[in-house]
Amino acid sequence: MSCGMIRQKTEKGKKVMGKETTKLIANNKKAYHDYFIEDKYETGIELFGTEVKSIRMGKCSIKESFVRIEKGEVYIYGMHVNPYEKGNIFNKDPLRTRRLLLHKAEIRKLGARIAEKGYTLVPLQVYFKGSLVKVEIGLAKGKKLYDKRDDIARKDQRREIERETKQTFR
Repeated sequence: MSCGMIRQKTEKGKKVMGKETTKLIANNKKAYHDYFIEDKYETGIELFGTEVKSIRMGKCSIKESFVRIEKGEVYIYGMHVNPYEKGNIFNKDPLRTRRLLLHKAEIRKLGARIAEKGYTLVPLQVYFKGSLVKVEIGLAKGKKLYDKRDDIARKDQRREIERETKQTFR
């Protein structure tokens, strides 16, 4: 091995030359449509073994879920994790509330921001970072109907421009 670097395996979810890989499990596109996302936070999540196995198989949904701060702790509600097929008695309720792991200072900061009118916390992604399950949450402010229409119009214009440029290069 040259230059003293240690070579590591490049399998899925393993470290690649000292860097951790990420694997996306679930994405919440609806959150970007319904909210202006101002800040993003990476959190850990408290799970049981069969839930981790089920998430590793991609059986997770955060479309209808939301995040709340209660008694100085952050919880995610409505996150659906399908029961693990081979988990028998160890399977938990698919829609149970799960605790998110953040530092106390971050929780206090988020609590102060949520106390302002119009702010909420929404889950954006669930992914593996190395061997750990992470949830990306966003500090969001709700969009009005006309904001949503403006976004849709901008996306349509962008698509039209991309189509035209694609046709001119042919």
